[in-house]
Amino acid sequence: MTTTDTHSISTSDAPFDPAAGIAAAEAARTRLDFSKAAPEVYRAIIRFDSAARTGLDPALVELIQIRASLLNHCAYCLHMHTNDARKAGESEDRLHLVAVWREARHFFTPREQAALALTEAVTLIADGGVPDTVYAEAAAHFEERELAQVLSLILTINTWNRVALATGKVAGTDERAG
Repeated sequence: MTTTDTHSISTSDAPFDPAAGIAAAEAARTRLDFSKAAPEVYRAIIRFDSAARTGLDPALVELIQIRASLLNHCAYCLHMHTNDARKAGESEDRLHLVAVWREARHFFTPREQAALALTEAVTLIADGGVPDTVYAEAAAHFEERELAQVLSLILTINTWNRVALATGKVAGTDERAG
């Protein structure tokens, strides 16, 4: 029995250009456009997201959004937020290591580590809730108002991940640009 490898490596020397693949994936997308189907809800999520970010360090915002998007397997949001982080000056090293931050703690401040641990606990809440130790560590690094902002941000990115995944958003597209 022979099998065909549908993920074969290209032998072309030309640089890979994902534009054609992105266009084809977007053209084949059959799920609803959430922003058009539920515009009031969509705008409410945007307002929630904007309020959640208020007063937080933009680098921390992106790290939280990237970590949640990784955990939720949301390629659309991961692509968007890694690009946003790069534009904000985030280093490639840190972007590559967010997925394994515990093994690379020296790349992240104790405050960022506390936020990443809280992001994981809240994102994976069905796996055991938010442990007291994780919450206490976050509370030790953030004033009460900031902690509420961090929690709100974690809630909004999890909402965005679920919207993107449920509606089949295509990584590499960004409706904010349109």
